[in-house]
Amino acid sequence: MLNSTNPSSHPVRVRHWDHLNMTVRNLSQSVEFYRALLGFEVVERGAPDEDIPWLILRSGEAMLCLYEHGSVPTGPKYPERPVVQDVRHFALRIEDGAAFERLAAQLGVDFLYGGPVTWPHSTSYYLTDPTGHQIEVVNWHDDTVRFDPLEPAPGPAA
Repeated sequence: MLNSTNPSSHPVRVRHWDHLNMTVRNLSQSVEFYRALLGFEVVERGAPDEDIPWLILRSGEAMLCLYEHGSVPTGPKYPERPVVQDVRHFALRIEDGAAFERLAAQLGVDFLYGGPVTWPHSTSYYLTDPTGHQIEVVNWHDDTVRFDPLEPAPGPAA
């Protein structure tokens, strides 16, 4: 039996996310958005005779698989509360927040929440892509993922 209370003893460990599969309204518009803002490149395309156009984008080790469906409605946007069960956003990690801010300004990308959001060990930039998918772009301070120690959970009342 697996010990679910001790993750280090689990026989299968996730190394990192492989890819995210998304439906977009306009494939070429989405490719241009991810290319210009985050350096994604097309690495694979579906066959031209397929009914649904698709492709895979890659930037570093992050991959996005995009399928085009022109009738997809615009997705929910922050800071609105979700009204359906859905993935709220996905996050991409970058190394240089200042360079990202300059490029986003140059491209006219609007950040949600009025600009960068500073967390204890990172800065996040929330935005939406042309279809309305919510994205968090994260710049960890000192390029190090870390968290403050958690407080012990309160025990049962005596």
